[in-house]
Amino acid sequence: MSIRPLVILPDPLLRQVSKPLERVDDGVRRLADDMLETMYDAPGIGLAAIQIGEPVRLLVIDLAKDDAPKNPQVFINPEILDSSDDRSVYEEGCLSIPDYYADVERPAGVRVRYLDRLGQEQEIAADGLLATCLQHEIDHLNGVLFIDHISRLKRDIVVRKFRKIAKDKAPARVA
Repeated sequence: MSIRPLVILPDPLLRQVSKPLERVDDGVRRLADDMLETMYDAPGIGLAAIQIGEPVRLLVIDLAKDDAPKNPQVFINPEILDSSDDRSVYEEGCLSIPDYYADVERPAGVRVRYLDRLGQEQEIAADGLLATCLQHEIDHLNGVLFIDHISRLKRDIVVRKFRKIAKDKAPARVA
């Protein structure tokens, strides 16, 4: 396992739609393990493969609290089958948009079909934080960021800030 560098806003890769995985093999499991190690190191509670530069439909989640044993979950080719009419609001953040948080309203519950680490089809009914996290990470697979769910004004401010940071970090060009 290895920690991978995170893709940070405004990198256009974050807007790319990820491709389904054709099969679940040792390479996919190694990628999932790298993603988990990267997520734990960050630290975060969810990570989509596109956030480490891999445009495939794979995400990992672990909602275990600091003092609880780790509970890693791997979702390959996840798709939301159903969403509740009830809504909930959580303060969301993103490893690809460091140190920015905003309240986001989403369906309170979802039903998701996915493949597990062994390639077996599974279905999960999720609510609360797990539902929010699944929706947030599946959005990543579709090129959508959590800031797309906030006001245009707030989103524009965040994007400008991260463009400036990226520009300031870019190496100077020699003419």
